[in-house]
Amino acid sequence: MKFVDEANIRVEAGKGGNGCVSFRREKFIPKGGPDGGDGGDGGSVYLVADPHLNTLVDFRHQRIYRAENGEPGRGRNCSGKKGEDCLIRVPVGTVVRDAETREVLGDLTRPGQRLCVAKGGRRGIGNTHFKSSTNRAPRQSTPGTPGERRNLQLELRLLADVGLLGLPNAGKSTLIRALSAARPKVADYPFTTLHPNLGVVRVEAHRSFVLADVPGLIEGAAEGAGLGHRFLRHLQRTRLLLHLVDIAPEDGSDPARQVRAIAAELEKFDPALARRPRWLLLNKADLLDEDERQSRARAIAEALDWQAPLFVISAATGEGTRELAQAVMNALEQMPTEPAPAGDEDDPWEDEA
Repeated sequence: MKFVDEANIRVEAGKGGNGCVSFRREKFIPKGGPDGGDGGDGGSVYLVADPHLNTLVDFRHQRIYRAENGEPGRGRNCSGKKGEDCLIRVPVGTVVRDAETREVLGDLTRPGQRLCVAKGGRRGIGNTHFKSSTNRAPRQSTPGTPGERRNLQLELRLLADVGLLGLPNAGKSTLIRALSAARPKVADYPFTTLHPNLGVVRVEAHRSFVLADVPGLIEGAAEGAGLGHRFLRHLQRTRLLLHLVDIAPEDGSDPARQVRAIAAELEKFDPALARRPRWLLLNKADLLDEDERQSRARAIAEALDWQAPLFVISAATGEGTRELAQAVMNALEQMPTEPAPAGDEDDPWEDEA
């Protein structure tokens, strides 16, 4: 199935039913009085988080959702039927914005969570409510009010504990294959990964975490180079970032400079995300002998003045990945269950305004 993480839809709540003007008509009761019933409330539109969905692709085919109108009131004090609510199922992790004001209406992070995005119109009242000692035959009633209408922007942000980031061909997809049962595409050319992938890393019984792999960043992503920043939103819910770097690039480039470039792109996208705990993984160690890999690792750490954890691994052979998974699991158990909130300094909808 095609992965879609952005969608625009229109929601329209139902109109409330009108109140009824009616009088009781029965034999031998010439002055029966008013008996007009109330209308029914209009149906509302709700978004419901469904754990069985993982993409917004369905909203590319249907863009308008309407709730049912309330029925008008009837005689004999019969109230109109309430309009049926419209329930729209979305993936867990969906952020909902008003398209016109850019206001965040809600963030559906729990399975089954509901969010009312358009309130149904209120019912009109019948003439029964207007009777009094001085107004015994009222002909007044009120109409139902219209329901709310909104244009919404839906944005999916994957729920993961740990996020992988790095340049294209750094080995992120290979690493997630080595740590989990996920099987993203792996090839020897840049931008093999075109959409985010999730994998569950099981360290031991009852101890596991979710790992997210997003398409590679390159310098200048903030200006649209490569695939730009559009997939970085999927890392905003993570508690820990793993920055994967080729320890010995074939083109002779400086790994330390690559780390700084990616850090700068994170800062441009969201300073809060850039301040999140980030570990450095020096990948493809199997291409070097033991002495050379250790000397390169020391040189990179000194060039960056790196204080956070650093691991020398080989995603292709699995060397060091078991120790990495155990260390990540231990760290997550010591961290708060909710990450620090990431901001929206770089609005992902800016280009569509």
